[in-house]
Amino acid sequence: MIAIMSDLIYRLSPLSVSERTIDAGALIFLQGGPVRVLHIVRTGTVHLVRHQRDGATAVLQRATAEKILAEASVYSDTYLCDGLAVSPTTVSLVPVAHVRRLLEADGSFANLWAAYLASELQAVRKRAEIMSLKTVKAKLGAWLAWNDGALPTKGAWTQLADDIGVSPEALYREIAKGLRAGPLKDE
Repeated sequence: MIAIMSDLIYRLSPLSVSERTIDAGALIFLQGGPVRVLHIVRTGTVHLVRHQRDGATAVLQRATAEKILAEASVYSDTYLCDGLAVSPTTVSLVPVAHVRRLLEADGSFANLWAAYLASELQAVRKRAEIMSLKTVKAKLGAWLAWNDGALPTKGAWTQLADDIGVSPEALYREIAKGLRAGPLKDE
């Protein structure tokens, strides 16, 4: 996945027409707004957020540095979600028309794009499976199984909690229990 992403960013970067810096808490785009550019996150974190009828929000994507935000928007006229900067963020802007032309004209780029979309789909399915699990232990165990059994560095545990849909405190307790009992395992 890393090689695919690096190659894809390398191929898209020359098409960028500008960069934009966004403050934490600011919207990059709104649901229903016109899609004119593809956003490549250079620094920071952006969430793709869908608002539910009951007022709740669902985070559909967490795009960090060197990731593409809302890649499916290349095939849409309007955004289906909001793009929310959750930290100070810089994005490169690539006109969607340029991406569409490249997809039509360059078979190797189209194959690279398809491989990227397939890997993103696999990641979403893994996350959906983790989110369907009931306990913190089961969610953490599944995450560890898909990540070679290794926890991220301690500074990234809050992001891990967010990724598996638990509070940071619940994750810290489960990690502490697991460390006392030996290696954490999936249930």
